[in-house]
Amino acid sequence: MHHNAAPTPPSLLPFVYFGTPRFATIVLDELEAAGYTPALVVTAPDKPKGRKLLLTPSEVKVWADERQIPTLTPSRLRDPEILAAIAAVHAPLFIVAAYGKIIPKAILDLPEHGCLNVHPSLLPKFRGPSPIESALLSTESETGVSIMLLDEETDHGPIVAQEVYAAAEWPLRGSVLTDALAHAGGKLLAQVVAPWVATHTAVAQDHSQATFTKKIVKEDGLIDLAGDALENYKKIRAFDEWPGTYFFTERNGKQIRVRVTDAAYADGVLTITRVVPEGKKEMPYADFLRGGH
Repeated sequence: MHHNAAPTPPSLLPFVYFGTPRFATIVLDELEAAGYTPALVVTAPDKPKGRKLLLTPSEVKVWADERQIPTLTPSRLRDPEILAAIAAVHAPLFIVAAYGKIIPKAILDLPEHGCLNVHPSLLPKFRGPSPIESALLSTESETGVSIMLLDEETDHGPIVAQEVYAAAEWPLRGSVLTDALAHAGGKLLAQVVAPWVATHTAVAQDHSQATFTKKIVKEDGLIDLAGDALENYKKIRAFDEWPGTYFFTERNGKQIRVRVTDAAYADGVLTITRVVPEGKKEMPYADFLRGGH
């Protein structure tokens, strides 16, 4: 621990943290750097991963275990023993970042200072499960982070703080933007915890301006090479980590799937540069077109 990095926050509030993937661990890193450490971490259950389908803990579980912070990994938040375990911490504040499940009212009502949520969009735009990918696929040329108070509707609560992210280029790769917004969101959250607890100041969203995102599925990664070049480029950028983008083509009389790993876009033209053909290693697209193996 670096004790010289940050002054002790005005109130070393015990808080419960709900989060699951890398985005949520980056937010935790920023909170920790500012002197805030959760009393309890709630994260998704271990999941089978990789070819051997080994049960693997979430990134947030690993983060908490390294620091010997107690964790809960419920499959259902409404279970009475889970509610009791969360209530037993008597934490006056809960923080939620990319947890992956809706937080039920019974939990939202527990902390006196409510549940603060880090949402990677400029709410009320891009509510729902895929704000980062959706911003990259949209006609917007910027996005940002919102710290909001959770209520029972998705990404609907009042805004405590908001910040536009100044991207060096647009569209960024999805993975790059995800990490950047996690850092920005964590820093912003660390700045607003003390004022929020002191004053409970938040501004209602303009619900008439709300836009909604849907869960990304594997099939969303399919691109039509004859389709709109800019749309295809945005997909290749937005989906770089998951689900990836791919097209089907014929090779030696059979349909094969080709994953696109890099591309460029200029003057209305998409230039695919690197691909992974089915069953092969990554290669330059030019080699693939020449029949490379």
